[in-house]
Amino acid sequence: MAIGRRKTATARVRLSHGGNVFTVNAKPAKEYFGSVDPFGVILMRPFVFTNTVGTFSLSAKVNGSGVRAQLDAVIHGVARALVKIDESNRKTLKEHGLLTRDDRMKESRKMGQGGKARKEKQSPKR
Repeated sequence: MAIGRRKTATARVRLSHGGNVFTVNAKPAKEYFGSVDPFGVILMRPFVFTNTVGTFSLSAKVNGSGVRAQLDAVIHGVARALVKIDESNRKTLKEHGLLTRDDRMKESRKMGQGGKARKEKQSPKR
């Protein structure tokens, strides 16, 4: 089991040997991430890079943020879980940037500027 994160999304990922069944929040991954365009290719990246396609079944519980950020959190969790299973996967996954937590977050709003993070009030012309 491993935890992956992206923005405010958190994924608790569990890999088990055998099968090729991917479930997210008790739904098939295709149903859950269907709106993300090439989700199957994106989700398989950690398995492809470590030559473990078809070796593991995936079960993940995700919450927070949007669907794309949740998918990225699941990928981060899968990469961490693969390293826990076999430490030799670390170098490959690190080279492809799958073990690095993406720390980009939504910028917070600023007081007195008209609502948005970077928007400023219009200055009077005369």
